[in-house]
Amino acid sequence: MPQIPIIMPQLGESIAEATIVTIPFAVGSRVESDTDVFEVETNKAIMSVTVPCAGTIQEIRAIPGESYEVGAVLGLLEISHEDAERLGVCDAPQPPLEKTTPEKHTITQNEASWKSSVEPTVRGLPVPAHAEGVSFLSPRMKARMTELGLHAADLASIAGSGANGRVTIEDLEAFLEDLERNKITPASSMRVAVADAMRRSWTRPLATVVLPISLDILLAHRKNQTLKAGPALYTLRALAIALGENSAIAGRLIGARIIHPRSIDIGFAVEAADGVLVPVIRNADQFRLTELVERYNRLVELARARRLSSRDTGGSIATITNYGVFGLTMATPIPLPEQTLLVGMGAGQMTPCWDKEQHCFLPITEAQFTLSFDHRVLDGGAAGRLLLRIKELLNNPETL
Repeated sequence: MPQIPIIMPQLGESIAEATIVTIPFAVGSRVESDTDVFEVETNKAIMSVTVPCAGTIQEIRAIPGESYEVGAVLGLLEISHEDAERLGVCDAPQPPLEKTTPEKHTITQNEASWKSSVEPTVRGLPVPAHAEGVSFLSPRMKARMTELGLHAADLASIAGSGANGRVTIEDLEAFLEDLERNKITPASSMRVAVADAMRRSWTRPLATVVLPISLDILLAHRKNQTLKAGPALYTLRALAIALGENSAIAGRLIGARIIHPRSIDIGFAVEAADGVLVPVIRNADQFRLTELVERYNRLVELARARRLSSRDTGGSIATITNYGVFGLTMATPIPLPEQTLLVGMGAGQMTPCWDKEQHCFLPITEAQFTLSFDHRVLDGGAAGRLLLRIKELLNNPETL
């Protein structure tokens, strides 16, 4: 009977490899067309590898916990002659298994073996950006760091013993040897991806402005709705309207030009295991708030399960993050590398507010809203006006 290889597919833009999570079938199992025969994990989601037709699993070459590049042979499937003819398969020998070396995280005194065959990727970065966290790195030192897969930010705690504070190779090796005395655990693929994104984001001059906004009108409006949107979705919709009125403030600075967004696609942060995912609502300025509730809730569930598709992530022009759910009243979150804006929401708190008509203080529910932005594109005045527009829209929720 003819056999076909089960190939690691291209699971998304810029995804070069994936790690085997589970293998639900054993050798000899009969499977139908489009059956999920491998569950794999990329740096952002858990996905499945399917078979193109019915058949019997003749060989499983993949190993759970190891990473394989796109195009690697994960196993062999015995199929019928009819399916082989339909798929254009001949009985030629199968290619050997090729897999990437899994990322290593152990350090030995004799040789540090930190290296990764595939760099972490984040979709949408317009231009390369590299951090320089440590000063006075010699070419030899940089070559050694490249060999070990380390970034300058990883060595920020090293005090250089060379001339003018230069970090020497001896300093690096002593640093690595000292690390071995600590408990060491591997960072997850998501944590590495988040670190990579934040490292690139921090190469820009970032600033944050803050504005207190009363939530009483919003909460009263929400109470009377059949489909109840959360405060984060109210804010997302308000931001989408504001950016639809003036998209330049969400533009990216590339060289000497401001690149305006083609559409108002807004992301929102969802906490997942060992990291944060950012699902995206496309064309958020073109839908009423009530039309977005079910879509928002579905994306939250998919993100928490790490089942987001490539269509549901990447390419957003701004992000909403509700750090108030952790009890935080204010924070300075960092926009993604491909974004100029990030709106944050603090926890609502009861606070006194002076009522001009009654000439007394009255209690209101108020939250601190922050806008973190790329200072190359936006100044404080423009950022403040954007927050004031969001406040105006939230105080008139029927317009959302």
